Amino acid sequence: MSKAEQRAQMINGTGFIAALDQSGGSTPKALALYGVEASDYSSEEEMFGEIQKMRARIILADDFTKDKVIGAILFERTLGEEIEGRKVADYLWSVKGIVPFLKIDKGLEDRANGVQMMKPIPGLAETLAKADGVFGTKERSVIHEANADGIAAVVAQQFDVAREVTDAGMVPIVEPEVNIHSATKAEAEDILKAEILKNLDQLAEGQEVMLKLTIPTKANLYDALADHPRVLRVVALSGGYSTEEACDLLGLNGKMIASFSRALTEGLSKQQSDVEFNAALGANIDKIYKASV
Repeated sequence: MSKAEQRAQMINGTGFIAALDQSGGSTPKALALYGVEASDYSSEEEMFGEIQKMRARIILADDFTKDKVIGAILFERTLGEEIEGRKVADYLWSVKGIVPFLKIDKGLEDRANGVQMMKPIPGLAETLAKADGVFGTKERSVIHEANADGIAAVVAQQFDVAREVTDAGMVPIVEPEVNIHSATKAEAEDILKAEILKNLDQLAEGQEVMLKLTIPTKANLYDALADHPRVLRVVALSGGYSTEEACDLLGLNGKMIASFSRALTEGLSKQQSDVEFNAALGANIDKIYKASV
């Protein structure tokens, strides 16, 4: 693996980052949308087996290539899984040319001060040390309202984790999501931008991050973040928007690319034939790619 090649792809690559990091909490809903009901599996092991089959089907699809998908975010358990005899992260980079990332957060605390902080991440150093072939990480918080103290706390926590990731030689994707249904979404985004800029300015030379943000209410609000010397790329989460709406909104922001999860898998079903599945996935990939370029 060449970190330099992967870094170059993250800076200059044309396309988007696929979010394939469904975890224990989000897996049942993701499977239900895919046509796998809770009655179809009888244990957590079987549930994770079903979601891995879905991930593998996506990764193996003809249109899932570096020409349009420059990176992919994985769940920690996925690192131990294999596709065609290779560990998933190795398969992504060595076979598909797609840069692998790892979701490291352990979920969210209860809502306070208008936000949800990340839960503690025990054993992070050990997780990073054994993440073979992984270029970077992703860690998510959620902002529900324009509470300055809450947003400042979220961003400070995100950058504390980011420094631990950079110290391990990896690139963190900082993800302070703003709830798309917030009544004060635009105001929260203004506060968030200022807090991120403040924390970016405090990073040391050589410390680099990526940012994963909700598509802003004000188009191109985050251009200054994309231009910051400590930022490799600014990517957008779909946040509950439909694929079409997310792509339309993203297309208004010239310096953001997509990092979609649910919007990427919209319309996919276990019951589809491979031809039907690949056609539906290919259509989603094309939409997201066009919105990202």
